[in-house]
Parts: sequence; structure tokens; C-alpha cells
Amino acid sequence: MDIILASASPRRRALLTMLGLKNFLVIPAEGEEEADGALSPEALVRALSRTKAEKVSACCGTEALIIAADTVVCLDGAVMGKPADENAARAMLSALSGRTHAVYTGVTVLRGGCARTEHEKTLVRFRRLTEREILAYIATGEPMDKAGAYGAQGIGALFVVGIEGDFFNIMGLPLCRLSQMLEKMGVSLI
Repeated sequence: MDIILASASPRRRALLTMLGLKNFLVIPAEGEEEADGALSPEALVRALSRTKAEKVSACCGTEALIIAADTVVCLDGAVMGKPADENAARAMLSALSGRTHAVYTGVTVLRGGCARTEHEKTLVRFRRLTEREILAYIATGEPMDKAGAYGAQGIGALFVVGIEGDFFNIMGLPLCRLSQMLEKMGVSLI
């Protein structure tokens, strides 16, 4: 059985490899996701992950097992995706400074027309950041391809005071939830 990761994220690829999955294919869904601002963060990430899985399934056949995910950061009810530019990254990091925010990841596992879609929520608390720290972090380039403009698995870890929930969710793939979903689809990781 082919396993396909419907994501270009190197972090998700590394997490699947860490779980011992080998020889999986990486086939990102074509096109940009359409975010419906009327949806709750939970419903949004579930819908986006489901759309990614269905797009990849349409081009790869129904026998492959497809894993798709989408992650957003949410502060005070406002969804933060990836920053469009350095100014957007600065605004996001300034807003997160000294505050607790939620990270939501929607995960879809699809195989043979059968799909399971779920989501995970993790709370992340940032310490207060100085303007110098924000600008220096942006200069590293790390924030530019990450929801909420930070990577907890990289230099952004220096800002995280604490988390409540699945750490791997912050990286874009809640591994405990994914393993349970795969188990329900007949795929055991251990």
C-alpha cells in the first residue's frame, strides 16, 4: 500500500519519518487553500485538510493512504496563517508576545473513499518579546513559512514559556491523534 503525505512541509515529512514510516510519497495538493473566514478555527483546519486529501486522491487513485494536514494559529478568535511578508510576521509576533494562543491542526486520513478528519488544539504561552528579538528572529527567515510566524521546533522555541497539549501539533502534525486515526484505518505504527 502506498502512503502519500499531501504536504510540502519538511516538518511533517520529518515527523512521519521519525515514526518509522519509510518510502512514503510526498505529493502536495495543487493550488492555494481557500480559507472560509466564517468557519471556526476547528472547522477551518478540518475543511482545509480534507480538501488537500481529496485533491491528492483525485490524481493518485483511491488505493493509496493519504495523510493531509493544515495548521493555523489563533489569538483572540483571529486566525493567523503564514505571514505574507516581514511586516506581517512582525505584527503576528508582536501580537503573540506575552500571551497565550491556540494552535489548531486538522488531519485527514483518506483511503479507498473512506476518510477520517479530526483536529487537535494545543495552547502555547509566549514570554514577552522585545522589538530587537522580533526583528532578529525575522532576519533568520524562520518565521516566513510558518503559521503564526514562528517555529517551536527551531529558534522560535526561545519564546515558548509553556504548552498545554500535543507538542507535535505545534509543528503541524499531532502524532498521537494521527496514530489513532491510522489505527482505525487498519494501519498500526507500533
